[in-house]
Amino acid sequence: MSLKRIFDVIFAVVLLAVVFPLFIVIACLIRKDGGSAFFRQERVGLDGRPFQLYKFRSMVINAESLGGYSTQANDPRITSVGQWLRKTSIDELPQLLNVLKGDMSFVGPRPNVPAQKEEYTEEQWNLRNSVIPGITGLAQAKVRSQGTWKERYDFDMLYIQNRSFMYDLWILVLTARTVLCSKGAN
Repeated sequence: MSLKRIFDVIFAVVLLAVVFPLFIVIACLIRKDGGSAFFRQERVGLDGRPFQLYKFRSMVINAESLGGYSTQANDPRITSVGQWLRKTSIDELPQLLNVLKGDMSFVGPRPNVPAQKEEYTEEQWNLRNSVIPGITGLAQAKVRSQGTWKERYDFDMLYIQNRSFMYDLWILVLTARTVLCSKGAN
């Protein structure tokens, strides 16, 4: 087992123990809007394998039928609770379960939905999926959701080419700073 995986498992267990009471409060707030508190979506993982990604629901029921897989500023599909969840990135907390399952790591390129394959060449797609996806990555730490597709792709490639345990720790610190300063959230 790699140092990265050991860190992921220990950190995920500790965080889940700490934030579990928050899970209950958030689930209750989301349920007041109706529907499930959790959202599952198929994403593409390591070597192109599909997996179910978990998030707190931040959008109206059937939001995918009302628009694409990308959100924009002031997206009408995002609920009032969802706006706060996204701004604080708390909607991502259920992905700690994905980390425990081994589908994701704390740091890596964000996992794509299968339809996004059309945006890449075959070589780009294979390279991007050659590492385990992450809850956060260099793109999220630097530009969050405000960057262009090209900027996010370039940051993902930079991460893939230079990844190391220390680089992951640096990205986690950058991400914390970005989230705490509420930079670039949709």
